[in-house]
Parts: sequence; structure tokens; C-alpha cells
Amino acid sequence: MTERTELVEHGQLFIGGEFTDPLGTGVIEVISPHTEQVIGRVPHASEGDVDRAVAAARRAFDEGPWPRMGLDERIAVITRIKDAFAVRHEEFARLISAQNGTPYSASVMVQALAAMMVWDSAITVARDFPYEERRDGVLGPLLVRREPVGVVAAVVPWNVPQFTAAAKLAPALLAGCTAVLKVSPETPLDAYLLAEIAAEAGLPPGVLSILPADREVSEHLVGHRDVDKVSFTGSVAAGRRVMEVASRNLTRVTLELGGKSAAVILPDADLEAAVAGIVPFAWMINGQACVAQTRILAPNSRYGEIAEAFAAAAGALRVGDPLDPSTELGPLVARRQQQRSLDYIALGQEEGAKILTGGNRPAAQERGWYVEPTLFGSVDNSMRIAREEIFGPVICLIPYEDEDEAVRIADDSPYGLSGSVWTADTERGIDVARRVRTGTYSVNTFSLDMLGPFGGYKNSGLGREFGPEGYGEFFEHKMIHLPAGYREA
Repeated sequence: MTERTELVEHGQLFIGGEFTDPLGTGVIEVISPHTEQVIGRVPHASEGDVDRAVAAARRAFDEGPWPRMGLDERIAVITRIKDAFAVRHEEFARLISAQNGTPYSASVMVQALAAMMVWDSAITVARDFPYEERRDGVLGPLLVRREPVGVVAAVVPWNVPQFTAAAKLAPALLAGCTAVLKVSPETPLDAYLLAEIAAEAGLPPGVLSILPADREVSEHLVGHRDVDKVSFTGSVAAGRRVMEVASRNLTRVTLELGGKSAAVILPDADLEAAVAGIVPFAWMINGQACVAQTRILAPNSRYGEIAEAFAAAAGALRVGDPLDPSTELGPLVARRQQQRSLDYIALGQEEGAKILTGGNRPAAQERGWYVEPTLFGSVDNSMRIAREEIFGPVICLIPYEDEDEAVRIADDSPYGLSGSVWTADTERGIDVARRVRTGTYSVNTFSLDMLGPFGGYKNSGLGREFGPEGYGEFFEHKMIHLPAGYREA
């Protein structure tokens, strides 16, 4: 039986570690993408609320105990957040599914447990990070320190709200930074669970604020003169705007943006394994994932059988209520996303691509923002459906003649976020992985490991998240020249 979500209402904002009344009267109504009914109401943070949150974070960083604590003390607090997250992971998964349409069966891992793993992995990285090192300089001994960057503005999207929040907050807080998390108006309800956990974990006053708001308020946050670092996940267009606004104060930025990633199936690949491995990550989160394998590259010699296999697998995906455990593909987050996908489907047909499966609203869904899992064949990589990020359940199957052409097509994109290759020869797959200009690549699988660097080439972003590389984004480097002949006592 499907578990229903009752109306969830919150009347306060989480500012500086405590729940407090908002300054304004704006309200965000959260709409179910399945029922199109209101399932939640929360305050809409104002620019004045942002000012309060940033001021609290500034005081906590400049004067408070958090940056001055020992690492073990900070790890103890973050461990409590991680442990509480694990206990409540099903609650997180259900709320996120209700808000953005992720099938609950996938949400438990992708939206909840994966976020908990990010908190856990950040702790592992923090324990082994080189906070200080001695070097022999040209003019004498040096001490190189890595010090927390300061106040962090973390802006996260609606598709993986807790995963991206953890990717920013866990390293920032472990580094000794303070943070203001701005969450999307489409998915604010799970943020209140995180606020409850943070309040109980023992963070000092001012260290963390969580604000639901729209883009205008986001711009006020990322352009705030007391913010030292912006970490943003979202679209390329929004990322450009964030960079423009932040540049006025020369604020440091990390941007994790869009993708149009290619899964390359080599002629010797096990087709059954490739279909089983690619389909979940082509249509993951109903196609609303920056790392989704939205271009599938197939050799001409096997194009027909590959097209038939993927069309059958996509057509068999169970579409329906995201809270039904049997659902494999749910609704898109908003009507605008549904219409965007339908518009691209129409465009693909105009461009000459052929629909192999899907292409419409599901007949069985009388309401909700659904689009059938759609696979286009006869796609040329110059078509807009192959070049632009659709962010919906629309996948392109593109033919190639040989391996060199496959690599060229995979690289012929303004994006460079992820990708995969499928082959019976692992060494050959590794060679392809080395040739494709993208930030994350997999051979005969698709994964995103939280102990390695994640980020994009080209328009897919700046900087990295996860691993020591991502942790290092929240530090400044200081060089201290020591007297000649100095030796530590």
C-alpha cells in the first residue's frame, strides 16, 4: 500500500542554530508532483533573514569556538549528525520522494543513505588531511598551513537536496567554517529534518542556518560581502549568474553544474550487462540528474540489437506514484519540467530523430507531472536533443563507426561531468576513459565514490567535491617563513 504524505507545515526558520520567526510574511507552498496538491508550507526567507543568518555565521567564525575547536571535537559533532541521519533515513527518503517525485525504492539509497555516506566519508577525509606541512624553501624552512576559508554560502538544488547539502556542509563544517544553507523552494521539507538533527547535535550558536528561498534571495546570499565562499549546485545558466554576482566581492566559488554524459558501448560489450548497468543511471531521478547517462553511443555493427534492447528496458519501467515501492519512474518535479521534456520530445521529432519508445504523457496517469521514459534513435550528435541538458526522462541513442569516432562524439559536448564505457576488455575501457575529457568516468559500471574528486570539465563546473580535493575547497593556504636553521622543539 502506498504511504500518503499528510500536510507538513513549519512556521519558523532555522537561523544561527535555533528556530526563529521569519522577518517577512512570504510562504512557500510545496506541491506534490504526483497529486498536484499542496503537501507542505514553510516560510519564504527574505533578504533580511539572509542578513541575520550571515551575521550569525560571521560572528561564530570570527569570535566563536567552532573554528578554534580541535578536529576531534568537530568530528564528534558531525558524527552525531551522521548517526542521526542514518536513524531517520527512511523519513528523509519519503519526504524527498513526495516533493520531487523520486521513486521511493531509489530514494532510500540515492536521496538518503548516499547523503549519510557523504557525511561519513567527509569524516574519513578530515582525519587524514594535511592541515600543516613543513617544506624546505629556497630561502629557508617553510610552514604551510591550511586554514578554514570562513563563512560559506551553500546553495543546493531540488533533485538531490540532501546529497548536495551533505557534499557542502560536511566538509565545510569539519574544516571549521560556518555555513548558510539555501534550499530550493521545491524541496524545503527535508531541510527541516536536517535542521532538527543539527540542533540536537551540539553545533555552537551561529554555525549553521538553513533557509528556503527563491533565486532572488539566493543572489542576495551569494553576493553578500560577509560570505567568504560560495558552493553551488545547479544549472549552467544559474551557475554563470552565481559566478557573476560572487565576483563583485571576489568571493571564491565552487560550481557543480550540468551534464550531457555519454555511455559508450564498445562492439565487444556484454549487451545484457550494459542495459542493466546503464538504464538505472540514464533514467535516474526520472532523468533529473546532472550525472545521468543521457547519450548512449552504440556501434553501427550492433545498433539494431542495442536499440531494441534499450527500448524494451525503458518501455518496461513501471511509471507511477513515487511513494509506491514498485514504482521505477515517477513524475517530474514541476509542471515546467514536464512541459520542458515534452517540448524537447517534439523538437527531437522535428530534427529527424525517431522515437523508439515513450514520447508522451502516460495514459494511466490522469494527474501529476509525468512523462513516459523516452528513447530516441537515429540521433545525430549535432541535434539539440543530444547537446542540451533536458533534465527529464529523454535519452538519445547515437551511432558511431569506430572507437575514435565514439570518443570524438562523447567529447563533442559543452559539458564534461561524467560518462561510462562498456566492454569485455577492461584495459581497453580504461584507455577510452583516459581519452574522454570529463570529470568522472566508469568502466563497466556507473558510480560516484565519495572518497574521490567529483566535478566537471568545460561548462560542467569549477572545482571539486568529495575526497581531499573537495575538502581542500574550504581552506585558504598560508605560508609562514621560518628562521634559517629553525628546528621544531
